Order: sequence, then C-alpha cells, then structure tokens
Amino acid sequence: MTVLKENKNHDSKALIQDDKTKDLLSRSLKYLKAGYPIHFTGPAGAGKTSLALALAKKRKRPVMLMHGNHELNNKDLIGDFTGYTSQKVVDQYVRSVYKKDEQVTESWRDGRLLEAAKNGYTLVYDEFTRSRPTTNNIFLSILEEGVIPLYGSKLTEPFVRVHPDFSVIFTSNPAEYAGVYETQDALLDRLITISVNDQDPDREADIVSGKIGIEKREAKAITTLVSSLRQQCTKADSNGPSLRSSLMIARLASREDIPIDGENEEFQQLCIDLLSHTVSRCLETDRPLEEAEKLILDQCSSV
Repeated sequence: MTVLKENKNHDSKALIQDDKTKDLLSRSLKYLKAGYPIHFTGPAGAGKTSLALALAKKRKRPVMLMHGNHELNNKDLIGDFTGYTSQKVVDQYVRSVYKKDEQVTESWRDGRLLEAAKNGYTLVYDEFTRSRPTTNNIFLSILEEGVIPLYGSKLTEPFVRVHPDFSVIFTSNPAEYAGVYETQDALLDRLITISVNDQDPDREADIVSGKIGIEKREAKAITTLVSSLRQQCTKADSNGPSLRSSLMIARLASREDIPIDGENEEFQQLCIDLLSHTVSRCLETDRPLEEAEKLILDQCSSV
C-alpha cells in the first residue's frame, strides 16, 4: 500500500511544467473537479505517471498510488480477513466461583481501493491495463453508482458508498505492449482519455535540462540523438528509445563527467550500453544488435 502525502519524491516539482504541460494539468483538474476520472495513455517514458501524480497533488488530498498487475484481485482492492483476535475475561471475584469468557473475532483489513474510496483520497491507478479486465470491473459501479460492491468479502454490508472527495486518475500503455490487456469499452466510456505522446526533441530537451541540471545545448544533443534513433524503428509494435533513455544518458554523463560529445569514445560507449538493446528490438533485420550499435555510432557523429 502506497499513500503519498508530503513525499517530496512525488512532488509536482518532479515534473518540468512548460506552458503545454500547465495547460494540460489545468484542463485535467477541471475535469476531475466536475467528477470525471482522467486517463493518461501513451508510450513508456512519456511521463504519464509524473503527470498523474502532479495532477493528484493539485487536488490537495492524500494520494494513493496503485500499480496494475495481472495478479491484482478483489482482496487487494476491497480487503480481506487477515486472521483472528481473541479476548479473554476471567472473573474470580467470588473465591469459590471461576468464570471465564472468551470471544474470538476475525480481523478485517481494508484493501487499497476501499481505503482510498472511503476516505476521499485521490487514487492514481498506474498502468491499470496490466490488471485483468474482470478485476477492473469494480470501477464500473464506483464511477456509475458511486458505490463499491463488497461481493465475496463475507461482510454484512452489500456495498460501501464512495466518499464525495474520492477521485481516480488512470494511466496506461498502448494495447500492443506486452502484458497489457484490452480494456472493456464500458470502462473507457466513463473516462476522459488524454493521449500523452509529445516526443519532440526540443520539449524533451527542456525536461532533461531541468531534471538533470545540464545545459540546454547538451540536453538537446542527447534528445536529438534519441529521437533520430526512434525514427529508425521499423517494427510497428515498437516505439524505440523514450525520454527515459535521454534522462539516463544525461544523468550518467553528468555523474561520471563524460563529455556529451559524439566523437568522445566514453560517450559513444555510454550510448551503446544504454540504447543498443532497446533499438535492436525495434529493427527488422537478421542481426539486430550489430545493426543497432552501428546506427547509434552513426547518429553520435551528429551530436
């Protein structure tokens, strides 16, 4: 269970907010205030989770972060009985009379979704399409009727009403990604889906420069290199290296004092180590790894 309150590692400052990002957050916050859940979708490394956390922060409510996975089930979401507690009372007020009263009760622990919904948290459901659609069906009742059904929980109440301040922000990767389930239309119909796929070298350079603290010129050299390699990808189901790759290169180059120079052998090797595997997976060739390394070295010459 992850509840984020004043965790600086998940502060909105972690997101570099240019005018376009500020506008996106402003619009999304209006939709949330109107009662509509937000769904950020886009390729890995596009900044969906950072956007979701920054948006959640703006609601000024406790934030719960939940990650989708195929093993997630109703016990994780709603809760479960975790064991038993016993209470024993021994009464020997009268010496000749011995009285013992023992009660055994089951202990219940709220699941992540139930805790967030009951207390009016903002739930960030990261990569929710990695969970089975049958697991995500519970959100239909939440978003339509404002209740959480307690089926299969052995609780006496049939449902719990959702706190009026409760809100959900979903994120997802494209359907062609491995381990991703196709989302039911009934759920998508209840979400405001916003595509996050701004793979622009200039905008990415602003993010890299702001996060890592390097000069804009150096950041632009890295993001241009990564963008050029992305354009070389020929497989339809692969997006190639992302903004995350640019951040890794910039961070390691800064940490190890490696010049961001395409002619520098250390920089070339750093790029090969960090990019060759990702690039090789998106090439249609008999020798993908060798071809990837060659492409990286060719593109480094333009840095």
